[in-house]
Amino acid sequence: MLSDNFLICDFVLAKNFQKHKRIGICSDSLLYQIAFNWESHKHDWWTNLEAKVPDLEKSGFTSIWLPPATQSLSPEGYLPQNLYSLDSSYGSENLLRTLVQKLHHHNIRAMADIVINHRVGTTKGKGGAYNRYDGIPLAWDEHAVTSCSGGLGSRSTGDNFDGVPNIDHSQDFVRTDIIEWLRWLRKNIGFDDFRFDFAKGYSPKFVKEYVEHSKPIFSVGEYWDSCNYSQSSHSLDCDQDTHRQRIINWIDKTGGLCTAFDFTTKGVLQEAVRGELWRLRDSQGKPPGVMGWWPSRAVTFIENHDTGSTQGYAYILTHPGIPTIFYDHFYDWGDSLHDQLVKLVDIRRSQGIHSRSMIKILEAQPNLYSAIIDEKVCMKIGDGSWSPSGSEWTLATSGHRYAVWHK
Repeated sequence: MLSDNFLICDFVLAKNFQKHKRIGICSDSLLYQIAFNWESHKHDWWTNLEAKVPDLEKSGFTSIWLPPATQSLSPEGYLPQNLYSLDSSYGSENLLRTLVQKLHHHNIRAMADIVINHRVGTTKGKGGAYNRYDGIPLAWDEHAVTSCSGGLGSRSTGDNFDGVPNIDHSQDFVRTDIIEWLRWLRKNIGFDDFRFDFAKGYSPKFVKEYVEHSKPIFSVGEYWDSCNYSQSSHSLDCDQDTHRQRIINWIDKTGGLCTAFDFTTKGVLQEAVRGELWRLRDSQGKPPGVMGWWPSRAVTFIENHDTGSTQGYAYILTHPGIPTIFYDHFYDWGDSLHDQLVKLVDIRRSQGIHSRSMIKILEAQPNLYSAIIDEKVCMKIGDGSWSPSGSEWTLATSGHRYAVWHK
């Protein structure tokens, strides 16, 4: 499970590596942030975020990914039980509604973290497991739980999430109830966007159905898949084509209606900034992640300090795809990084860089990477000395091991 970030998307020509189809996700360029971390539940979170809404709008963000708002047996929200109870460790339902209203007042959308792969039962059923949901809304019995996690339902259509009853999405009554709940989140609470947690746990065809019926403005799936590593040296393989193809296959099976986190780009970028920037160009001269094959569905992100923070952001915020920003990096790592990120976001917005932007990679050496995006923005990361030729280029911003120019 990812724990913190920010994004962008627009109307796109969706391109599968093997197929083409036109799909509209949203009609304008949008920017999101994951506005929480693993400790946020300790800090009056809905109230804390409400105070930051004006700064978020001023900084250019137009949608915020909020933590799971449902009642949960874990304070972080990832062991849900009563999906209709929105009194959580992050705050009361009333405080959540106040936050969502303020976000909308400042033209910012709210993204709900949808945890529907598993659900903690209220009473014991088959085998003495807590696999019944008596006494609360969505009062399912053991038939709502997959047979491989102790229920009477069918086998899971995805990976099993150990230790918790996994929901059987192949059951008609389960999907009907989930769709009704998603619609309630949209219409009654005011959530605009959805993030599907542990998306490997159930078939993407169900994500397609949920998106079609609940109609979020934007949706993203956490389809986490390990990158390809050498068995002998345990080092990251140069070729990650099969890895990104698995993510693309998942997106394609949602009908292209849902984006996915670009774990390929994250894995490659993490190694690249350690002096292997050559990794950022694949054998076809394209970016090596999902971004290089289906950028309009690639949600790029930087998860930790190992990804080079400012270098990594200079990369994803100037490139096609749907970039994300950590809450921690934006607010907890000091004013300098906050201001650098705001500047990079402003360049992206003012120059019209978006998820379908065209990229031309100029250099991909161990200590130097450079590229031109849409013939309007030029950037470089790494220790290598480099700048674009031509008097039309103006330095827009620079920092530790990165620089960005525009015309």
